[in-house]
Amino acid sequence: MKVLVTGGLGYIGSHTCVQMLKAGMEPIIVDNLCNAKLAVLDRIQALTGIRPQFYEGDVRDETFLNKVFSEHNINSVIHFAGLKSVGESVSKPLEYYDNNVNGSLVLARAMRTAGVKSIVFSSSATVYGDPKTVPITEDSPVGATTNPYGRSKYIVEECLTDFYQSQPDWSITLLRYFNPVGAHPSGTMGEDPQGIPNNLMPFIAQVAVGRRDKLSVFGNDYPTPDGTGVRDYIHVMDLSDGHIAALNVLGEKSGLHIYNLGTGNGTSVIEMVNAFSKASAKPVPYEICPRRPGDIAECWASTAKAEKDLGWKATRTVMEMTADTWNWQSKNPQGY
Repeated sequence: MKVLVTGGLGYIGSHTCVQMLKAGMEPIIVDNLCNAKLAVLDRIQALTGIRPQFYEGDVRDETFLNKVFSEHNINSVIHFAGLKSVGESVSKPLEYYDNNVNGSLVLARAMRTAGVKSIVFSSSATVYGDPKTVPITEDSPVGATTNPYGRSKYIVEECLTDFYQSQPDWSITLLRYFNPVGAHPSGTMGEDPQGIPNNLMPFIAQVAVGRRDKLSVFGNDYPTPDGTGVRDYIHVMDLSDGHIAALNVLGEKSGLHIYNLGTGNGTSVIEMVNAFSKASAKPVPYEICPRRPGDIAECWASTAKAEKDLGWKATRTVMEMTADTWNWQSKNPQGY
């Protein structure tokens, strides 16, 4: 199976490409390298013995995409390419809508031109906004998003849903991720954000490895057991396997398919800090700061639908998430 993977050198994309190669699939990677490094391609090759075909380019460039599609008999697309920082999206909403929404529409047009009718879209649990109840099911209300990043994912979901209504022979899969963390167990690949990390785990890891002085914990007055935000953290390897399952089960199956990818368990910020300290045998100093705009108190997934339909379930524990992150960061203190 030949699969175009947009954003394939990014954090989740690169780990998924490794798992795809091991499953006998052929990823064709497109990435503009705005939040990824070319060195990732070497790591994928070192882990799998295969160097995937790579094109440097932007999903907003329709001429470029048409060229890629014309050169390969592509069966399906996994669309990872997108900006992903909640905080940054609040200060740069236009850039997020241009990249995430416009990029997705250009990609869908190029797919239609090429006759490729199967796409797996990297969506987010942020489409649920501030949930009234947890765990969150795929039928929970969507659209009351609290930041432009989440809104951009919701808008793309709506666009693809409308498109499916007009093209019912397409297979469109919306995978709503919860909070991806962890790294390849070899320690050769992991999350390497540009600049100051926006997500919890890479920030903790950079404090532990000495790159940063302390972690900022945004809010300790939420209605949660220890007052800090509770999230459903999922190991990036489990998340990658979820994409393989979606491609295998739904790649040729027309329909609009929606799945949560999470563990079904919530972990607080302080619980994650303590788990990381244990895994790394390093203290992680932190300070309590005011809440960030757009953050919510708690959210975790119901994973029953993915288990039933895809035969997929996240299996890796919080200790594995933190141990694999530390293995990556300690071996690569400056990232790639």
